[in-house]
Amino acid sequence: MTAAPVASASVASSSYAKTARTVPTRAKERARYDRETVHAILDAAYLCHLGFVRDGAPVVLPTLYARVGERLYLHGSTGSRPLLAAGKADPGLPVCVTVTHVDGLVLAKSAFHHSINYRSVMVHGTAYQVTDEQEARAALDALVDHVVPGRAADSRPANAKELAATAVIRLDLEEVSAKIRTGGVNDEPEDLALPYWSGVVPVTRSYGTPVPAEGQDPAPTLPDYLAAL
Repeated sequence: MTAAPVASASVASSSYAKTARTVPTRAKERARYDRETVHAILDAAYLCHLGFVRDGAPVVLPTLYARVGERLYLHGSTGSRPLLAAGKADPGLPVCVTVTHVDGLVLAKSAFHHSINYRSVMVHGTAYQVTDEQEARAALDALVDHVVPGRAADSRPANAKELAATAVIRLDLEEVSAKIRTGGVNDEPEDLALPYWSGVVPVTRSYGTPVPAEGQDPAPTLPDYLAAL
């Protein structure tokens, strides 16, 4: 299999084409297909869920990822089944990748109308294992920098043994959709007088103070990119 370079794919449209798999059956008004929205949701997270079929049964695995242009790179072990399947010759490994942010807990007067505010992306496609060493190294740098921007240049790159034990799969962003829920509570008019609190509890991501590893002599100064978190 010929490895593709780490580069943005040609973009002919500002939006992804709708397909039978990317148009939701419920709450269609929440769906988004523009690249700006999809990329923003993907770039704001670093953990995705990789779904595929193994031995006739569905499997979903959490894993790290990074977006490089119109492509996702996912990290794994060379011994893992999805990476082995993706490394085979065509047709590769059919997968579904999802990313979700929870932005708020929506608490209504009635249990039925409880919900969450969220931003999510779903990607369907065929994943392939990256076999070109240069592309693999660039993809691994992108994965490290996606979790902590600036970290790849401030750490030792993988040696030959480590690179051989690490696998990366790539998935082109072609069949893609986002879905977003924002706003407040949808209480029924007849429930408004009920004595129950209703509203939205915001959910945000935060970082604690970095804790240095023991045994460093001398202990390095905390890098600016970590202090900025």
